[in-house]
Formats: sequence, structure tokens, C-alpha cells
Amino acid sequence: MRAHEPTFVRASAPRAASAAHVRYDTQYQMTRVIKSLVVATLVGIVLTACGAAPTGAGSGQTLQVIAGENFWGSIAAQLGGSHVSVTSIVTNPNTDPHEYESSATDARAFATADYVILNGAGYDDWGQKLLSANPSSSRKVLTVADLLNQKAGDNPHFWYNPNWVEKVADRITADYQARDSADSAYFTQQRDTFRSALKPYHDAIAQIRAKYTGVPMGSTESIFVYMAQALGVNLVSPPEFMQAISEGTDPPAQTVAEFQNQVSNHLIKVLVYNTQTSTPITENLKQLAAKNSIPIVGISETVEPTTAAFQDWQLKQLNLLQAALSRQ
Repeated sequence: MRAHEPTFVRASAPRAASAAHVRYDTQYQMTRVIKSLVVATLVGIVLTACGAAPTGAGSGQTLQVIAGENFWGSIAAQLGGSHVSVTSIVTNPNTDPHEYESSATDARAFATADYVILNGAGYDDWGQKLLSANPSSSRKVLTVADLLNQKAGDNPHFWYNPNWVEKVADRITADYQARDSADSAYFTQQRDTFRSALKPYHDAIAQIRAKYTGVPMGSTESIFVYMAQALGVNLVSPPEFMQAISEGTDPPAQTVAEFQNQVSNHLIKVLVYNTQTSTPITENLKQLAAKNSIPIVGISETVEPTTAAFQDWQLKQLNLLQAALSRQ
């Protein structure tokens, strides 16, 4: 039995030492954690005293934005990102924005909005009436026509001018930042993202301009005037005809005859028409163009489909136009 006693003692000693080591290691780890927590707390106090804010911190508010039409609404939503909630009033592709009749639901939306975007220049007078009926000192209103120094009687299809689209985007961003300064950097980032998203749209315009400058084209409405200028094509349709159709009135008889002559004698290479406006006169011109093998391209007044982004809608139409021009 004695021969085994040294073995028993030697076996017990290491176990005792191991337990002591565990206690020491645990105390050491706890000390490190406590020190880390103290340092982190001190750093937090210093940052707070210096006015520093955690990354991504902002006001936490969501701006309620109302856009008269979904082309401005799409842009406003992209520029505001997660810090805005945008409602567009005119979205139905079968509705002519010129003739839209507002509802009680629209009135409530305008009454509670933080920011309202209207086209102006007589295009959405119903919106101005809703603003007058629901005055608010805290609500900010952007009337695009005023920004662009345009007035009633001028061509109101401003969203078909690529330079003006950029100008409106700049103003919306600035208005967001003025309303929610805590998220100013976020809105700047959104503007940069939207600028990049518009690049394919601007590139398509530049490509058409480089290849088809001066090509004669026709349009049933003034909706295409600004884009025609950007593309560098020669829009030869009678201005009085285009304006009358756009305003929902009968064009002068001599302008109808002039337009029909342009189509019949192939004085235009492509005919553009508004898919949201149809009259016996415009339908006759489309049939005449088809008879004379002149390509026809439809463009819409509001974003179509309604789920598309502004730039995707515009790019799709530009691609259709470029394909039509390439056939001539």
C-alpha cells in the first residue's frame, strides 16, 4: 500500500494547481472585460461631448410627399429613398392629366403633406385649387413651372426636357435637405445615385443626336417638342396643330391639311404620337403614316407601366424611337 502513496500525492497536486489556474484566468478575463467597458464608456462620453453622432444617425422622420403626376413622383421617391413616403396623384395611363378631376382622397393627401410637387403652367390647376382649399404654413410646395420660369400657355411637358429633369432633381434634393437637415448627407448620396441612374437615358439621347441630327419628324402633340430639341431632330409638324391637340381642341383646318401632306409625301421619317390622347384626326394621321410605311412611335404622358422608374420609362421610349429612325 505504501508503494502507491507517492503516486496518489503526485496525482492530487496537479489537480489543485489546475483549479487555481482556472480561477486566475477567469479573474484575468473579467478584469479585461471591465477595462474594455470602461474605455468604451469614456470614448462614448468624449464623442457625445464633441457633438459626434453614430454613423447613419439622422432625424428619423419620414417626409410625406405628394406629387401631382407620377413622373415627378418617381424622381421624388428615388431622391428621398427611405426618408420619404411619396404618393403620386395622376398615375392611370388612360387618364389625361390635363383633364384630371381631384377627389376627397386627394384633398386629404394634400392637407397632410410635408412637401408637394406640381407641374404648373396650367397643367395641373386642380392641384393648385387643393392647396388653396387646404392652407398650411408648414407645407413646402415646388411648382416646377416657377422653377423653370415658365407660365400658363407655355408648353408644360417639362419632364421631356433632360436638362430640366436634372434641374428639378437638384431643387427637390435641396428642399429635402432644408426640411430635414439631419439627413442632408443621405439626400446628397441619393442625388448622386439618381444621377448615375440617369446616365443610360442621357447616353441614349446623345447617341440619337450624333446619328440623326436634322432628320425631319412629325408629332401629333407638343409633348415631344422638348425631347426633339434635345435629340437634334427637325420637328416639322405645324406648331398650332400640336398645341391644339395637346389642349384638347380642334386644330385649324389648314394645319391638318399641312400635316397630312407631310405624311403623304414622306416629308417626315417618323411619326410620334401621345398614347394617352386619341382623336379622329390623330388616328387618321397614324393610319396615313402606316399606309405610307412611315414608322409610328407612341410615347406616354405619364410613367408607363406605373411600376417603372422614370429613367427606365424614358429609356424604353428612346430605344423605340432609335429603332424607328434606323429603319429609315
